Amino acid sequence: MEPPTVKGARAVVATTGGGTAHTALLGGTAKLPRWHHAPSHGRNMSLDLQSVQLLAVVVIYGGFALAELMIGRFFPSNATAEDNRLDTAVTVLFPVVMGLVTLAAKTLCVQLMPGARDAWAAWPWWQMVLVLLIADDFTQYWWHRLSHTSFMWPLHRAHHSAAYMSVRVVYRNNAFYYALMPGLWFSGVLLYMGFGWTYVWYSVVKLAVIIGAHSPIRWDRPLYRYTALRPIAWVLERTISTPATHFAHHALTQDDGVGHYMGNYGNLLFIWDVLFGTARITRQYPPAYGLKDDIRQGPERWYTQFLFPIFRSTRAETVLGHQKHIPID
Repeated sequence: MEPPTVKGARAVVATTGGGTAHTALLGGTAKLPRWHHAPSHGRNMSLDLQSVQLLAVVVIYGGFALAELMIGRFFPSNATAEDNRLDTAVTVLFPVVMGLVTLAAKTLCVQLMPGARDAWAAWPWWQMVLVLLIADDFTQYWWHRLSHTSFMWPLHRAHHSAAYMSVRVVYRNNAFYYALMPGLWFSGVLLYMGFGWTYVWYSVVKLAVIIGAHSPIRWDRPLYRYTALRPIAWVLERTISTPATHFAHHALTQDDGVGHYMGNYGNLLFIWDVLFGTARITRQYPPAYGLKDDIRQGPERWYTQFLFPIFRSTRAETVLGHQKHIPID
């Protein structure tokens, strides 16, 4: 029996942080995976795809944001005026950037391989997930790792300039960091090939992990506190990104043995760090976050961080990644 189809599906956007974002590109007729037995209703099914993903984004992001509001952490006291401008600009302009990437990916697929649309739609969902983990999450690990070199640092600096951890930081990156991210383009191709609903649920899980890894809620702390839960903690902290491991990546310094900004690059899966020798697991949280050159010279302009190289900085520390954590004199 052929799986049901989605006719006229359009772009669906979900995101990841730390330097992560996902664009669901569903053009033309997209077959649903075999495990999905809902009947097809043409345009209504297209709306279902968008609605499910949008609802998930609102619930996950909004849930963590509400929790941060309740504990007084959504508007951190150490957020500067430039932080607030940058966070606002990212919130407003990020969907525009993702929309352009979506349109470009769809256009390329239609022009370069018109006969391949939905060619892999009949694959089992677990095969699609494995492909997504490699094409999206694995490539994002290397993209993130590359962004901590002097060549790429200006496109990623904004993500680390916040002296606080919050859901506000999840999307906080240079616009070109996302526009050029290989995993986004690969995901666009896979969606054109028919990954549809599998991609929606994959992106929802990834979104939950990444937002949870940036939020000051620190959901992993009970796993370290209670002896009976420590075996679960041991597995989780080596499999997915957690607050403890990702907070270390945002630390102001790594001289204390807790911070690790030149490692812990994983987004959904932390196992990439374990496999490639960039993991540091301490089960502790850094006492401070941000960049030392901002402490010395004040915050960088929001538009320079978000739109470099259109707006360029004169700071050596902003342009040269290996200087960004020089000890304070």
